[in-house]
Amino acid sequence: MTPAEITEGSWSVHITTPIQVPTYGGILCIPQLCGLIHHLMADFNFTPSDMSTFILTGIPGLEDAHAWISIPYATCYIFSLLGNFSILFVVVKEQTLRQPMYLLLCLLALTDISMSTCIVPKALGIFWFNLKVITVNGCLTQITFVNMAFAAQSGVLVAMGFDRYVAICNPLRYTTILTHTRIAMLGLLSLIRGIVLVLPVTLMLNQLPFCGNRIIFDIACQAIPVAKILCGDLAFYRVYGLVMILTLIGSDLMLIALSYSLIIRAVLRISSQKAHQKALNTCTAHISAMMTSYTSYLFALMKNRFGEGIAPHVHIFLASVFVLVPTMFNPVVYGVKTKELRDKMRKNFCRL
Repeated sequence: MTPAEITEGSWSVHITTPIQVPTYGGILCIPQLCGLIHHLMADFNFTPSDMSTFILTGIPGLEDAHAWISIPYATCYIFSLLGNFSILFVVVKEQTLRQPMYLLLCLLALTDISMSTCIVPKALGIFWFNLKVITVNGCLTQITFVNMAFAAQSGVLVAMGFDRYVAICNPLRYTTILTHTRIAMLGLLSLIRGIVLVLPVTLMLNQLPFCGNRIIFDIACQAIPVAKILCGDLAFYRVYGLVMILTLIGSDLMLIALSYSLIIRAVLRISSQKAHQKALNTCTAHISAMMTSYTSYLFALMKNRFGEGIAPHVHIFLASVFVLVPTMFNPVVYGVKTKELRDKMRKNFCRL
């Protein structure tokens, strides 16, 4: 503030010493926060007037350990890619594996690859090369594709539950009910549903104005952290987010539960204990994949909405678990639990 004279009644005070009020982009802020923001701006040549980019800080408080933290991230990502691409390679190469179950497994592998690839390369760019700047469009695109990949994955898991129901309850018509065309349609419907559910969130985030602070304390763009730096009314976003979650997860879990209730009823009608075991063993891999995916997502969702007191680096690690663990775990489970797939993978890799 410039020197000024303040008058009140019969007395007056003439101020000659300028008073510095900490601001950022014209907005009052705490001095320590202003210092951190301006320091980051200087590091990345980023100014409050630059309205087309964000800064992803990485893991707050652990910047010096980014190189070490990148090791488990890179390792999990490599194993995820190797496992999922191995499944795709073997199913495409082996004629005997082109059955509904394995075709759906290929769709699951594609969603796993998409989800991890949306997150990990950018995170490794931050850890290794300090590439913390991301455009607004790039940030919104990342949010869109991660959520679309999960929505598609959830749809594939529902289709796999229906696959197990047909295989156990109506085995003689298994290949006639689940034809290649219908499998492709199920995959396409899962993708379209993801686009329809997720795209409104991105369009809303793109329309509302952002506040002066464009720093995201994370390794990736996520809908909730980005929404927190919006200046507009978020009532629609909160309502729509809740409706989308209930529609997506609630309906999918209900359909999967219905499939398994019918499976259990059919299995209980079988008198042979050996037949019981064989029927249930065919569902083990799908149950494991389903529990891993939904548990990780629900845990991440609860953390984002109700974990205000959790440290930022804990938030980021838990979000990483949601992305990396299922994508790395699914191919391992199916490779171990499915004998035919395991044998074909061993045969092909022994040839290499």
